[in-house]
Amino acid sequence: MKVGFIGLGNVGFKLANSLLETGFDISIYDLDRSTALELENAGAKWVNSPKEMADSCNICITCLPSPSAVSKALEGENGLLEGLSEGKLWIEMSTTDSNEMNRLSELVANKGAFALEAPVSGGCHRASTGNIAILVGGSRQAFEMALPALKAMGHEILHVGKIGSASILKVVTNFLASTHLVALGEALMVCKKAGLDLPTVFRGIKISSGNSFVHETESQVIMNGSYNINFTMDLVCKDVGLFDQLTKDKKIPAEISPLLKDIFQDGRNRYGDRAWSSMIVKRLEEACDTNLRADGFPDELIDETPRREGYEVA
Repeated sequence: MKVGFIGLGNVGFKLANSLLETGFDISIYDLDRSTALELENAGAKWVNSPKEMADSCNICITCLPSPSAVSKALEGENGLLEGLSEGKLWIEMSTTDSNEMNRLSELVANKGAFALEAPVSGGCHRASTGNIAILVGGSRQAFEMALPALKAMGHEILHVGKIGSASILKVVTNFLASTHLVALGEALMVCKKAGLDLPTVFRGIKISSGNSFVHETESQVIMNGSYNINFTMDLVCKDVGLFDQLTKDKKIPAEISPLLKDIFQDGRNRYGDRAWSSMIVKRLEEACDTNLRADGFPDELIDETPRREGYEVA
């Protein structure tokens, strides 16, 4: 089975590397070839266009920063659609718009090929070790075709349902994570201002009903001061924007969503597109003239769990 991978950013590079490390014959492509050099040196094959990839690979994967970038990779000149043919499979692993995913999947089906959405969740540190979770939307037949590659990239793999369903669920999980990130900034600041020891606070939240995945990960790099979560402000703005649009489409009178969208847009305006998303708490640190630093926390998260075999979550 030949697998192609387009998009070698913070997450995409790690997913492609997992395929390579587990023995897949992979081809790679990115607008910036310098991102591919390490993978090329390890045995991946560079192709000059998405079309060339689709011509030569059974499965083509995209992991790109926006719906428009995904559309360009498929529909642009020398795009995947020009090379996809009957029986081949396209897997979209970005966090994207469900309506756009449905539109593109129809174009793929018109070529006699299959489409799946398979956004990942769990952080770049878990993508590095193949222990990330994968949410999958699409037909069961396409899911079965993709499963060997998905197992190489992730640990817990959930078939959510039809095309579009996994995109919605992924946007929901990112909304929840972003909400808790903002709430954690306020919670930690209350504790700091009250004179509590922040390492003790970290452990207290971790063993309590207030714990979350976001606390166990992002609180650490906030208290270190690096804020390095390998996820950027422009991406979180995209994700909370997608969630906010879903609430409007479904006529849900959401109250938290519009506020969260404004908070992260302000953070993006202050610190820039490529600032780490956890820097959102810096707004509060600046307003309070108080930082949330504490000793003993890492400047970057590392998944110390060895690579585990992927499996389908029943």
